[in-house]
Amino acid sequence: MIHYYKEQVCLNVLAGSKENAKEIYEAAEKCVLVGVLSIDYPNVKSAVNDMKDYMDILEGNLSVGLGAGNPKQCLVVGDIAKEIKANHFNQVFTSVAYTRANVGNDTSLINCLVSPTGKPGYVKISTGPLSSTATEPAIVPVDVAAKMCIDMGGTSLKFFPMKGLSCKEELIEVAKACAANDLILEPTGGIDLDNFKEIVEISLNQGVKKVIPHVYSSIIDKASGNTRIEDVKTLMNLVKEILG
Repeated sequence: MIHYYKEQVCLNVLAGSKENAKEIYEAAEKCVLVGVLSIDYPNVKSAVNDMKDYMDILEGNLSVGLGAGNPKQCLVVGDIAKEIKANHFNQVFTSVAYTRANVGNDTSLINCLVSPTGKPGYVKISTGPLSSTATEPAIVPVDVAAKMCIDMGGTSLKFFPMKGLSCKEELIEVAKACAANDLILEPTGGIDLDNFKEIVEISLNQGVKKVIPHVYSSIIDKASGNTRIEDVKTLMNLVKEILG
């Protein structure tokens, strides 16, 4: 079961170790999905073996990641889903259905990676291993992308890379589409302690029922590779300020 603070906001942060994952889960009062990146493992088998421990620690609230949206990891994440029934999977647009079929349930969240285009109301859906290298990107209205996400078995739009608030007007339109199509919104890329509150507020103000903001490198200690627990607590305090 995924825990949302007041049924609306759940954090998504990375774990540098199993101990770090345990500390994050406690600091966030369980309102968090803790990411472990598939790209950090040499193969699917080793990822599955290690992620089983994370599943136990996090009560299933593991977020299986690609690794900076790396499309080359899409099939790896999909194959991990055959054995790890995590509560959350990160996926490029073109591999959502593959992951849904492999996880074999309707309860795991599978996000659908769409990217900014510079034009509010439109997103890039060519985020797969081949499509991302095409000469011309596939750019569609965000409402169409939302409906295609649902068609494929996705539960949320992951808007990445946002570069913080640099595409604020685009975020507003993505949030509106998520609200209209009853999808979760996962803003990702360049989110830090300074812009977190505004990004979450923008999302909720458009009528999105649930938001899963991804906060990564800005709160990771470079020396240890672990997410700073004090920063997780700060994020939770900001969520409480937003929702009261």
